[in-house]
Amino acid sequence: MKIISLVSALAAFVALAPIQTAKAAKRDPSKVITIVALGDSLTAGYGLSRKQAYPALIAERMRSAGYEFEVTNAGWSGDTTAGALRRLPEILRRKKLDILIIELGINDAFRGVPIEEMRSNLQAIIDQTRARHPGVSIVIAGMQLPLASSDGYVHAFGEMFGALAEKNRAALIPYLLDGVGGDPELNQPDLVHPNAAGQRIMAENVWRVLEPILGKIRKRPAVL
Repeated sequence: MKIISLVSALAAFVALAPIQTAKAAKRDPSKVITIVALGDSLTAGYGLSRKQAYPALIAERMRSAGYEFEVTNAGWSGDTTAGALRRLPEILRRKKLDILIIELGINDAFRGVPIEEMRSNLQAIIDQTRARHPGVSIVIAGMQLPLASSDGYVHAFGEMFGALAEKNRAALIPYLLDGVGGDPELNQPDLVHPNAAGQRIMAENVWRVLEPILGKIRKRPAVL
């Protein structure tokens, strides 16, 4: 049990280490934009290296655009809204957090977790993050269940993300897997997890929403 606990703790530490940063030399900490992508296997880049997952691709876009930044991939394969909520305190211990991307819920849905329970967990993640980092910008990644259906659960799941974004004045990625979901050429053999090409499209979906937020943060006056 102790060995398992040690391995879990080490994995958690690795998951919270920044995957991409701007060049450290002569960085002004007040100008460094810090981003955490909190999510499940879609964020972690299941079946791929973390360099191929969308958080790392976003970091590359930021580097090309001349931003000073620190991007952390806090994705955990198989994670749920409840699991991410339990991991959150460790993530929030950082001194600075400008943007939190929340990509969660699909594993809950596969398990049939009640929509209200999911919504409550996601709201708690938002509330706790803002309590610790009042100036943080929240980005919610919308998801949809893969099966087209008129079932009330499927509809409520898809609607939940937009409602949360509106309630919390958060930015919304309408559908993270737009252009990727269901396409065999953009997914791994399981047809669930995006391949490297699919992750690149996901990164574009995120970037369209993220870029205006980055522009606003860049224009903020420096805090002395």
